[in-house]
Amino acid sequence: MLIENPLNSSEWSFPILECFHIVGFAVAIGTVAIVDFRLLGLGLRRQTPRQLTKDTGLLTIISLAIAVFSGLLIFSTDPDKYYLNLAFLFKIACLLLAISFHYTIHRKVVSSGASVGAGMVVACVSLALWVSVVFGGIFIAFVSEGLSFS
Repeated sequence: MLIENPLNSSEWSFPILECFHIVGFAVAIGTVAIVDFRLLGLGLRRQTPRQLTKDTGLLTIISLAIAVFSGLLIFSTDPDKYYLNLAFLFKIACLLLAISFHYTIHRKVVSSGASVGAGMVVACVSLALWVSVVFGGIFIAFVSEGLSFS
């Protein structure tokens, strides 16, 4: 390789980046889950989903930005390891879907005060997408490189 990534020269850079990545995702998914659980009628009944979204929105976007930025830095340490890994590709696809869903359909349902049934469906889809991102990330270490299934 002509240009060496400085993150590969320190044994501490990867674990520290991974900690930022995991904490960023935990906070982002946690704040989204708070709203989703409220949409499902599970807890925080004194506040509306709209109010919870307003209260957690800034924290969600900041922690999501930290997770994405640290993820890009982690990716830069060994791009071949990641873009040739089916679990990573699954994670990225779910991440793009989850972010798109959250800032379009989820936001519209929460802000409009849609019916309870619609809110429950949106919350279930949202939780499924975010959980899929997490499981995709976990399985990166267990899926071998290569785009074949064998």
